[in-house]
Amino acid sequence: MTDDRRPTLGELALEVRSKNAGPFWVTMELFMRTAGDYATVADEDFINQEVVARLYGLDAADVQIFRIPALNVVKISFPRPVPQGSLRDRDIHAGQHHVPLAALVPP
Repeated sequence: MTDDRRPTLGELALEVRSKNAGPFWVTMELFMRTAGDYATVADEDFINQEVVARLYGLDAADVQIFRIPALNVVKISFPRPVPQGSLRDRDIHAGQHHVPLAALVPP
């Protein structure tokens, strides 16, 4: 029996991470292993403002995407749902925000 399942971003990437970008923003980074994997992920038909907005319940206009081909990196930034350290903040370091992104399956 063969495994026809396609790998997720988290499985393809060297690393997928999220972190604070100040008390009001989250930044996520996709570090891809190869230029070919980067080309797949960096394709605007796959990762774009609308996709990220849908994943995180955001307004697409608030999503910023930076593609860095020399490093095989895609960086995504958006406003935190609540300010860092506020009463409703459940992830003070924004270290778990990357999980929905890592679960995406590239085309």
